Amino acid sequence: MKICLIVDDYMPHSIKVAAKMMHELACEFVAQGHEVSVITPSSQLEEACELSILDGVNVWRFKSGEIKNVGKIKRTINETLLSHRAWCALPPRFKHNRHDLIIYYSPTIFWGPLVRRLKKLWGARSYLVLRDFFPQWALDQGLIREGSMIEKYFRFFEKKNYASADIIGLMSQKNLEWFRATSHTNKPLEVLYNWAANTPVQAKSAYKEQLGLTEKIVYFYGGNIGYAQDMMNIIRLAENMRGEEKAHFVLVGAGDEVELVREAITQERLDNLTLLPPVSQDAYKQMLAEFDIGLFTLHKDHTTHNFPGKLLGYMVQELPILGSINAGNDLKLIVEDAGAGLVSVNGDDEAFLANALKLLHDEECRMQIGRNAHQLLNDTFSVEAVAKQILKIY
Repeated sequence: MKICLIVDDYMPHSIKVAAKMMHELACEFVAQGHEVSVITPSSQLEEACELSILDGVNVWRFKSGEIKNVGKIKRTINETLLSHRAWCALPPRFKHNRHDLIIYYSPTIFWGPLVRRLKKLWGARSYLVLRDFFPQWALDQGLIREGSMIEKYFRFFEKKNYASADIIGLMSQKNLEWFRATSHTNKPLEVLYNWAANTPVQAKSAYKEQLGLTEKIVYFYGGNIGYAQDMMNIIRLAENMRGEEKAHFVLVGAGDEVELVREAITQERLDNLTLLPPVSQDAYKQMLAEFDIGLFTLHKDHTTHNFPGKLLGYMVQELPILGSINAGNDLKLIVEDAGAGLVSVNGDDEAFLANALKLLHDEECRMQIGRNAHQLLNDTFSVEAVAKQILKIY
């Protein structure tokens, strides 16, 4: 079978979870004997398009404006043009390279027009991997006004995105229930968990040495540092743990709240927190191997039930998970029922602190929870299981 994957960010240079997950899925399909092509934008190209091969996967990059870590207006314009630019850059390849199945990843919400045209051209079926409810989370946080023209604009493309799918896969059962009640789509829905290849790396202690943290227990956060995460939640935790000499926080990534975090570190004199820029996937994996506790946070005002992809990396490296989530998110049940981490509700700073201290001071507990996290990956979040589930569409 010929399979086409569409995603707005891809390996090898990306640090985004979407890029890593989609590449691991592509590699799994290749290992099963399928031919796989990826369509993805690049703001670095001089030509209209470029073909490369990565681990047996055909990667078609088309020229695009910047869509990561740029201003909201510029990002909106460039994301809106993604489908148009892909269609204009790659038509000869599309016409003479028919695929049987299209798998596209959201965010972004702007792939709908491209998927619709490719389905018509190829007679293919399509599977939407839905990992983000935009613009809903922006409404929840007051970034967009309900009923405004900008909401209507995003809702228009959101509906196109859903309409182009034959099946929509959501992150959890509560995600599915919420989506069924609010989306008004008649598309078949199913739970499709996030996934990761079980490929841990060996720790080398390079980063702990470089950062002067060899004697520390490191709480590690890697990924988007933005509004949806509420990074001040982690800042408050770091403030509350000033007196714990063994504890240190390392945040790696980029996003809308980087400057907010940087200012808080300076103003509050947080010498127990280090903020680092994005790193390569190889460097990121090495950090996961060296550090001790995997940290995540979700904004308390979310009405949806997000499952951060970064948790998969934590599971691969047997890191115990320490999390803070919006109320009602079934991620808490998934993680704690497996004994894979300690999760509290955002706003309950005392519970967040108590969980952090338990992982800091109880080494045996920390190690056992890490082993449980790795088992949860094998049982529920393997790339092999996800590939098999998606292929049931045929």
